[in-house]
Amino acid sequence: MLNHPQFRPPAEADSLILQVDQGCPYNGCTFCGMYKQVRYQRRSLAEIRKMIEMEARDAPYVNRVFLADGDVMRRSFSDLEAILRELAAHFPRLARVNVYATGSGIMAKSGEELRALRALKLHTLYLGLESGDEESLRRVNKGETAEVMVEAGKLAQDCGLKVSVMVLLGLGGVERTGPHAVATAQALNRMQPRLLSALRVVPVPGTGLHDEVVAGRFLPLTELQVVQELRRIVQNLELTNTVFRANHTSNPIPLEARLGRDKDRLFAELDSLIASGALDSRTPGRTPLWL
Repeated sequence: MLNHPQFRPPAEADSLILQVDQGCPYNGCTFCGMYKQVRYQRRSLAEIRKMIEMEARDAPYVNRVFLADGDVMRRSFSDLEAILRELAAHFPRLARVNVYATGSGIMAKSGEELRALRALKLHTLYLGLESGDEESLRRVNKGETAEVMVEAGKLAQDCGLKVSVMVLLGLGGVERTGPHAVATAQALNRMQPRLLSALRVVPVPGTGLHDEVVAGRFLPLTELQVVQELRRIVQNLELTNTVFRANHTSNPIPLEARLGRDKDRLFAELDSLIASGALDSRTPGRTPLWL
């Protein structure tokens, strides 16, 4: 059962999307337009039980579930435990349940509680780090610090959960591209996420960041500068076992690697792209058809 708009990570394309909440409980990031027109509502456990029963009648052999919308991890441990038990009771082939999460949503749970949720097949937490630079995060009203998100990612992984981290290229604009790149790499090195995605920030009409661009207070990176920023991030990364992807439609070209094994190869690809002259050095380049 879905209400629109529907948002989910690309990796959840084949999952059952179960919208246990509507919108985002924070919804204050100036770069994000995902839930700006959605009033946050938390469905009751009774409503969720009915949704699960209905979905199980139509598709009893589901093995992957994504719980929408934004930051379902912010729900209480007892709520999450009840939802996971209900899913297990109705989907005998269930293998994993994944959610969007914030650092504060994770840190509100104890290690014992996180391990209990993992035992109930909670599997992957999608965490939007965006940047390791505290000033960049403050300017876009992220509402969380890099320090909290790093500690949350480490705690979740120590408890057996997989953490898929997203960073936003260009989030600091021209003014903070250097600090953004270096601090983001440092945060990732501390966290050592199993999955890492890099997307280019796109000022979407209707968001505070777009207003900042129009007013001339935020200068976006050009397409060339975005790739140079990514190169600087990669240069400073010291990851040991991370699947890295920059294949979102917002990226100038699709990239994929396993870090650190493929770091030299990825670095060479970025150098070749920068030297090619194919990147727009005057504007951010084409606007993605979808975000």
